[in-house]
Amino acid sequence: MEMSEIHQLAVTIVEYSVLLFTFLLGLGVLALIVMYLVDITQTSQTIRRNYPVVGRFRYLFEHLGEFFRQYFFAMDREELPFNRAERSWVYRAAKQVDTTIAFGSTRPLDHEGDVIFLNSAFPTLDEDAVEPTPVTIGEGSCVTPYTTSSILNISGMSYGAISKPAVLALSNGAREAGIWMNTGEGGLSPYHLEGGCDIVFQIGTAKYGVRDDEGHLDDAKLKAVADHAQVKMFEIKMSQGAKPGKGGILPGEKVTKEIAGIRHIGVGQDSISPNGHLDIRSVSDLLDMIARVRRVTGKPTGFKTVVGQLSFFHELFQEIHRRGLAAAPDFITIDSADGGTGAAPEALVGYMGMPLRESLPIVVDMLYEYGLRDRIKVIASGKLINPGKVAWALGVGADFCVSARGFMFALGCIQALQCNKNTCPTGITTHNKDLQKGLVPTDKCRRVAAYAKRVAYGVGLIAHSCGVPEPRGLQRQHMRVIESSDKSHGMLELDPIPPVREEYARGLAGDSGPAQQ
Repeated sequence: MEMSEIHQLAVTIVEYSVLLFTFLLGLGVLALIVMYLVDITQTSQTIRRNYPVVGRFRYLFEHLGEFFRQYFFAMDREELPFNRAERSWVYRAAKQVDTTIAFGSTRPLDHEGDVIFLNSAFPTLDEDAVEPTPVTIGEGSCVTPYTTSSILNISGMSYGAISKPAVLALSNGAREAGIWMNTGEGGLSPYHLEGGCDIVFQIGTAKYGVRDDEGHLDDAKLKAVADHAQVKMFEIKMSQGAKPGKGGILPGEKVTKEIAGIRHIGVGQDSISPNGHLDIRSVSDLLDMIARVRRVTGKPTGFKTVVGQLSFFHELFQEIHRRGLAAAPDFITIDSADGGTGAAPEALVGYMGMPLRESLPIVVDMLYEYGLRDRIKVIASGKLINPGKVAWALGVGADFCVSARGFMFALGCIQALQCNKNTCPTGITTHNKDLQKGLVPTDKCRRVAAYAKRVAYGVGLIAHSCGVPEPRGLQRQHMRVIESSDKSHGMLELDPIPPVREEYARGLAGDSGPAQQ
């Protein structure tokens, strides 16, 4: 190519570039004019009306703030629902990198209500440490009781609320770690079974997966679920931490053909569960339903609830004594008011139900008072994502702990707060294939297992420092509560376990037999 041709080509490129720039500039000016006219004529937003075009940046920054705050502005322990220090520990544990820290903890030791553990002058030596004691659920009450030594298990997350790759990673990781996985209220999917882990099937208020055309419990479908050897227990969900008094909410854009088939609902329709079970309106109804599920499945059956009005538990425990101990649920899952979910009304998230720190000791104490503690196992749920919180729950009286968001962090959740939409950037709570491709189950399942094992190891460290050989040896005497935040470091002992009430102690001595069905 000759110099003149090169020169002409360069001139042509410059001319077209100028034309393109002019066109884009004109288009930009036109867009600004349109936005200006829209802003000064609209009446819904004051800032945009008073400051047209410029005022739009306020809403943009407000939206972006929730994503950038955690990286640039918030301190390590400032954020909610989980701060950077908590998330960082889970990430490191899941990736199997160093979880030690240097120079000192950033956790303040003068916040009222926080718990500290009391180290023993004679800690457990390595040769005296033992594996966690196995616990049997449903012994004597069902054909197939369930025995496990797991400490932290995977709480209910429905297929639909979370994606196929997420379910696959969790189920495979649970198998590797030797823990169970709760299906959530969305039914049993092939991906729960594919991982080969122990499964707890949750029966929600809509009874997805075990419902007939009218939404009532279908015994044949229930039996079909129970016939899977992996399904070890059944949990009737009465209420959930983030939204007590409100059923599950799955936006229609997440209800694919496969999910609709599993739940027995219409494709693309919002999946809104009833506020409560239509056939459970009293403690008698609840015990009847527990008996029915246990009879059909032959497996341990309990219920999940957020603790609210305590009269419910008094009435329930009294009714159990009237019927006989065999009528009791095999377990109760206590969920915390600060629990999480994909979508919930803000009025309930922030104001309804008791937090686990208050409710767990209350329910455990009531079980002791009514003489039911040995019969009914307790599962604790509610922000139990690190060893300290799990150790506290076990020490207060829980037999097991479960977590959903801890395992979401293990999968790579960045707390983007997009769970109620189909736009989760880490592929966990979205059915967008492009967003799911970053979540590779064969890799993430190892992180799930590593996280569960690291929590169990950490709880063991705390137990050994307290002088007991294994995590389930922790008791209230090994903890104290910080009394005030005035730098005085005052401490209070946790209330001791109450004795069995005399009238129930006499009844237990003569308790014989089968519950009334």
